[in-house]
Amino acid sequence: MENNQGQYQQLQNRLMEHVEKERIFTDPALLLAYGTDASFYRLIPKMVVRLKNIDEVIFTIQACAHLNIACTFRAAGTSLSGQAVSDSVLITLTDDWRDHQIHDDGFKITLQPGVIGADANKYLAAFGRKIGPDPASINTCKIGGIAANNASGMCCGSAQNSYRTVDSMKLVFADGTLLNTSDLESVKAFQSKQSTLMQGIKDLCKKVADNQQLTDRIRHKYRLKNTTGYSLNALVDYSDPIEVIKHLMIGSEGTLGFIAEITYNTVIEHPHKASALIVFESIEEASKAVTALTGDPVSAVEMMDGRAMRSVADKPGMPDFIKNLNLQAGTLLIESRAGDQALLDQQCVSIMNTIAQFKMIESISFTSDANTVATLWGIRKGMFPAVGAVREVGTTVIIEDVAFPVEHLAAGVHDLQKLFDQFHYDEAIIFGHALEGNLHFVFTQSFEAEDEVKRYGDFMDAVADLVAVKYRGSLKAEHGTGRNMAPYVELEWGKDGYALMQQIKALFDPHSILNPGVIINDDPQSHLKNLKPMPKADDLIDRCIECGFCEPVCPSRTLSLSPRQRIVLYRELQRRESAGETEGASALQKVFEYQGIDTCAATGLCADRCPVGINTGDLIKKLRTSKYKKFTPIARWTADHFATTSNMVNLSLKANTLAQKVLGEKAVAKVANGLRHLSAGKTPMWIPELPTSNKHRPHNSMSADQTNKKVVYLPSCASRTMGQQAGNKESRSLTEVTESLIKKAGFDIIIPESLSDQCCGMPYDSKGMNLLADQKSKQLEMALWQASEQGKWPVLMDTSPCAKHSIEKFTHTMEILEPTVFVLKYLLNHLTIKPIEETVMLHITCSSRRMGIENSMLQLAKRCTSDVIIPEHIQCCGWAGDKGFTTPELNAAAVHTLKAQVPEHCTRGFSNSRTCEIGLSHHSGIPYQSILYLVDEASH
Repeated sequence: MENNQGQYQQLQNRLMEHVEKERIFTDPALLLAYGTDASFYRLIPKMVVRLKNIDEVIFTIQACAHLNIACTFRAAGTSLSGQAVSDSVLITLTDDWRDHQIHDDGFKITLQPGVIGADANKYLAAFGRKIGPDPASINTCKIGGIAANNASGMCCGSAQNSYRTVDSMKLVFADGTLLNTSDLESVKAFQSKQSTLMQGIKDLCKKVADNQQLTDRIRHKYRLKNTTGYSLNALVDYSDPIEVIKHLMIGSEGTLGFIAEITYNTVIEHPHKASALIVFESIEEASKAVTALTGDPVSAVEMMDGRAMRSVADKPGMPDFIKNLNLQAGTLLIESRAGDQALLDQQCVSIMNTIAQFKMIESISFTSDANTVATLWGIRKGMFPAVGAVREVGTTVIIEDVAFPVEHLAAGVHDLQKLFDQFHYDEAIIFGHALEGNLHFVFTQSFEAEDEVKRYGDFMDAVADLVAVKYRGSLKAEHGTGRNMAPYVELEWGKDGYALMQQIKALFDPHSILNPGVIINDDPQSHLKNLKPMPKADDLIDRCIECGFCEPVCPSRTLSLSPRQRIVLYRELQRRESAGETEGASALQKVFEYQGIDTCAATGLCADRCPVGINTGDLIKKLRTSKYKKFTPIARWTADHFATTSNMVNLSLKANTLAQKVLGEKAVAKVANGLRHLSAGKTPMWIPELPTSNKHRPHNSMSADQTNKKVVYLPSCASRTMGQQAGNKESRSLTEVTESLIKKAGFDIIIPESLSDQCCGMPYDSKGMNLLADQKSKQLEMALWQASEQGKWPVLMDTSPCAKHSIEKFTHTMEILEPTVFVLKYLLNHLTIKPIEETVMLHITCSSRRMGIENSMLQLAKRCTSDVIIPEHIQCCGWAGDKGFTTPELNAAAVHTLKAQVPEHCTRGFSNSRTCEIGLSHHSGIPYQSILYLVDEASH
């Protein structure tokens, strides 16, 4: 569909009647960044629109239809087959699409398309239920994508996918018509308005019923996992057109309409589980075991070939025997679930008896031990990233997804392996959901040369013939058709099956404005076009596969860019530089300066979600080295005169407090923020939650009996200078409270020498000033080494970012603790805790998350108070050192949902970072302070 620029300008003008200009993007750099998804295709949209409600969706679809402009819907962008990219209008959703409702004691749940799959299961956990689909990307992918792709997963099979568990839907069609399938009035109105569509559906059902051969083919295809093409089983399974429409929408990949809401029939989440890893001498033996297990009480059977096991052999924590397995071995990871332990034990015995007849060479018996189970499933989950981590720069990782009839599983694996050898994909591995005959194979591919593209095309032709023709299997079992398999849909389904799909598309979308080129595509070479380049950019990020798993935890994702998008733009900058392309380079660099560098919190949370462990923050800090180079002399002076610098901060806080008293908050805000406006944001933002000056000075406290209960207390530079915010009922500073609590537990306090000169170095590190950061870190390390008597006593740092940074940087063996772990490990046994009857907010800082102490913080808070609320979807507050002052919009974006989650009766919150608490207080409407205040108040 071709459109000129004038049409897009008309569309933009029309959209701005109902959609805020800030949510309509046309800047080329942002179109590239926002237009990228997890697939190996690149289409750059002409426009990206973020919509916040169903009225905006209807208006946008109608506006596109009026101008004959194509549009594509995207949820999380984790799709692998090219179904969520567009060279026209890309429609994405704001965070306003995250509502859910639970019905019938958890047996049903209604979800908006922006709900992350794992969150849906979190909501259902208290009922012992979950949604059926369980894709590997469930911590990132969203319900809209799960339903639109009919995603399944390791345990769901085809019995619990969206097609089988959908109860009702709210849908928007290509002409803007709205249908709520659970509302009789809506159904009646739809039947009247869409009589042509309704009759067309009836005619298609009759056509299939009259064609026994086609009916049999459809039934055979859905005996397997199958997401190739449209869900033709809807025409066999149902006769009511509304039911047919509802089920055709599942797996339609946004080509038939927009899923605005879906209600699922949930499935049981068994409380008792056990897993086992069994290695057989060959893939044939493993396949025979799978066939034998089809009648046993197994919830998951994951198969891995010898190359797949070899790919993870060197990963930390792997069983030693994996390194010695030959490439012919076949491995099964088996899980069984039950309602009680006795039944689970019986099931495990039964399963082992079933597979005892096959030739096993290694095994880890069924276990429910959490650590062992995590290790076993870590083997399976680590395979895709294992290939991605070792690929050559410039290549991309491709994961394909087929299904064989389970009786042909061994032969199918064998033939796939022969194709790998024939086409020289020596690194390719095979793993998958064996009970369903569903196999994934992963390989690396370069698209930089024509002969490489041809090799890939020839390989895919051979795979399609093998799977669809020889074994009558599914070319796409659970990843969706997309652009990648669209040219092969007719090969798998035959002319009459494909013609049926063409008629379905024409009925629902007669002008083909919804995601054209996906599922139905007349170009036999479409899967070899618009291939994404993966140029070398920097060793820190070259392994990125652009999967998007990082995005949910990024504090800047709604403001500017996510880690994936930062990498996309940086790769493009480096590509242009290498190619000598100057056109548009400065404009792109300017966009990246703010969107990529200035607004990155550099928390590193992305690394914990990244399959290959990339910390995009490390790249940003590296780039900041040159950006902040001109400020290095000033920074060096502050590092060399840190006590003086701290005193200056203290004086400014005193001056601020005095100004507020004399002039009032409004006047101070007007002057300070007016200056910020005049300086184009070069001066800090003023907010009323700025802390007062901390007048308290920590000191050594030794008891007369010289006990062995001692702790080195290192107050951070923030807590040394900052007191409470003005007007807080609690007037004591953090240093006072910390001393009080330590003494209450009977510990002696050791304060390091030259305390006012000490800093962990993180303020310098965040700006890429590595030498200064290391200088301060080493200075602090030596002071603590001396104070702790060479590591004899634990060291308490009263803010978590400083503790984390020091743990990572120090070379001497010392026990460095932030407040939560210190209290739990050393103080609780010496305190009497009487919980306070109060609801409090708890913010878990990004540094605490990275240290893995989320549960510890929650445990401690629950020991001290009756009700603790951890707000959803706030992984980091975005204060990021001093960015809360210099780039306050980052803090605002990161916690934009916070205030709405604070109950009316809640009057305070707790955390473990003094600077983060400033922004949390400002945006929540309640004061936040260290969790040590809560412990001190609840303890005796």
